[in-house]
Amino acid sequence: MDALDRTILSLLVEDGRRTYDEIAGRVALSAPSVKRRVDRLRASGALQGFTAVVDPAAMGWATEALVELFYAPGTTLDRVGASLRKRPEVIEAWSVTGEADAIARVRTVDNADLERLIMDLQRDGLVVRTRSQIVMSRLVTRPTAAARAEA
Repeated sequence: MDALDRTILSLLVEDGRRTYDEIAGRVALSAPSVKRRVDRLRASGALQGFTAVVDPAAMGWATEALVELFYAPGTTLDRVGASLRKRPEVIEAWSVTGEADAIARVRTVDNADLERLIMDLQRDGLVVRTRSQIVMSRLVTRPTAAARAEA
């Protein structure tokens, strides 16, 4: 991947509906050249897809939280991942270093819905305890590809 590819990705992250012609004008290439590069980026997996960015509040998700998950000894990461993928409230999850085994970023309708989710996660006995931080306000939002391209 070269600098032009990174710029093209950055432009698509800003607005995934940009036309090849619009991008071509920004990177001094022809529209067919941009299309070939985008096709190559998709084929290589560097560009994984296109998506709509929706305001969570518009969907009725008023609460966002980071939930640290502490699992029973011997619980494998495969099992952790499978368990979290079943929960539509979990929008991202990571295995981490430190005390917790994993951290999940979740969105729920309200605090009561967050509490229900946490109790559901603990119900099967895999999660032995949790520690949560509710997001009060978003200070920085930066699409990954745009952040790297600008650095």
